[in-house]
Amino acid sequence: MPPVFVTTTGTGLGKTFLTCALVRALRAAGQPVQALKPVASGIDPDAPEGGDTALLLEALGWRLTPDAMDAVSPWRFRAPLAPTMAARREGRSLDVDDVIAFCRRALAAAGPQTWTVIEGVGGVMAPVDDRHTVLDWMAALDPRVVLVAGSYVGTISHTLTALEVLRGRGLDPAAIVVSENGTGDEPPLAETLDALARLAPGAPLVALPRLGADAAVSRPAIGRVLDFLSLERPER
Repeated sequence: MPPVFVTTTGTGLGKTFLTCALVRALRAAGQPVQALKPVASGIDPDAPEGGDTALLLEALGWRLTPDAMDAVSPWRFRAPLAPTMAARREGRSLDVDDVIAFCRRALAAAGPQTWTVIEGVGGVMAPVDDRHTVLDWMAALDPRVVLVAGSYVGTISHTLTALEVLRGRGLDPAAIVVSENGTGDEPPLAETLDALARLAPGAPLVALPRLGADAAVSRPAIGRVLDFLSLERPER
């Protein structure tokens, strides 16, 4: 089956949370699953606990070890910046072709019956190297895309822009997850969903309410995302 690629319209919108939730739900359903976040910024090598890679390992049920971190996130950078900038600070380089090759090897090793959930870095147009963006990375893998958006003022423009860019490369999202920011000053989540539904008719929208301490609130939304991902993908 094609991989699932979780991307977003920006940063800090719940991309890692959603990836982990999908992995947990698939494991709970008895489905074979692997999770990858090949490029991870903002990872402190001396204290990786709580970072994106550590959270994915926890969702997989793996121990946080150097080998496990390498298996999920071989390119890790300390600075919470775009990969090109973070790599440059460390005197390192990054090539999107290497990232794509890593993903393809992982897919081949897992086999066609295993779900592979790939978490991107930054947003759709975040630079991976000096010439390529996350969009180029996704296009090379031809995945089922899950686009995570926020509920803040301005998210409608950002979400429609990302949707247009993805569709321009033949990557019509399998699901668009609008994640409630929970800051208290954004419009009601239902109003944002309604506006997006009117402007992008037929888009597979999913509302993800603010979780607080009760993760059960997210379960219906995660189930709906999995339903969208399980639909037969139309021929191109």
